Amino acid sequence: MSLRSVAASIYRFGRLAGLDPLQAPQLRNLPRYLRDRREFRRQGGKIDLHHAFLADYDAQSGTTGGHYFHQDLIVAQRIHDANPLAHVDVGSRIDGFVAHVASFRPIDIIDIRPLDNNSHPNIRFIQADLMNPLPELAGRYPSVSCLHALEHFGLGRYSDPIDVHGHLRGFEAVAALVAPGGTLYVSVPVGRARVEFNAHRVFAPGEPVNWAEHAFILHQFDYVDDPGNLHLRADPDDAAGCYYGCGIYTFVRSASAGSGGDE
Repeated sequence: MSLRSVAASIYRFGRLAGLDPLQAPQLRNLPRYLRDRREFRRQGGKIDLHHAFLADYDAQSGTTGGHYFHQDLIVAQRIHDANPLAHVDVGSRIDGFVAHVASFRPIDIIDIRPLDNNSHPNIRFIQADLMNPLPELAGRYPSVSCLHALEHFGLGRYSDPIDVHGHLRGFEAVAALVAPGGTLYVSVPVGRARVEFNAHRVFAPGEPVNWAEHAFILHQFDYVDDPGNLHLRADPDDAAGCYYGCGIYTFVRSASAGSGGDE
């Protein structure tokens, strides 16, 4: 059966079910794909395999907005400028933020998930569940990051144990890694506080400040709003109107704070 016949069958089935498949953005581009394929063959081209990527006809070249784009660049830049003696990351995206940092310096990373085939000389991997403290690493790092990760702790999505307080246990364990006087970079979804099981939690913008108040000061708050725009040097209250924004918190640990998280 030809690809055209398959497409026609799919269309007829959808119409019988009360749906118009051509209203789906990707299927709308199927006629264009068929025209392009026919023209390629007319010019003498030989097609060995068919991979119909239909969404890319209308796609932009990329994005310069959104949670990960902004947080990864901002925090990586701050680490570059600060040039700490050592930096550790907990649970952030390896092919985004971690890759940014590893391009210019060594970085330790801790994640509950395994990391196979790590061959980059600047990345040292430690597999651990950071809902539990790592006393052997307490107070060791002058620079620590945990970006878009704490909202998942305790929801089981990444094979972690179910723990309704997992985000709080996680924050305490991550914070304990920070040396006195050191810097902690945290980002989480912000907006109306809620749990969207098992995807993530969303926190009121002031919650992370409350978690940190015993041992840290908030040095800077930035956030990404619902449309994906970045707001620098804001107040947490400024993000209260978000539904699913991203709060980016730069904390500095009190020079007198102990490694356990209390002054």
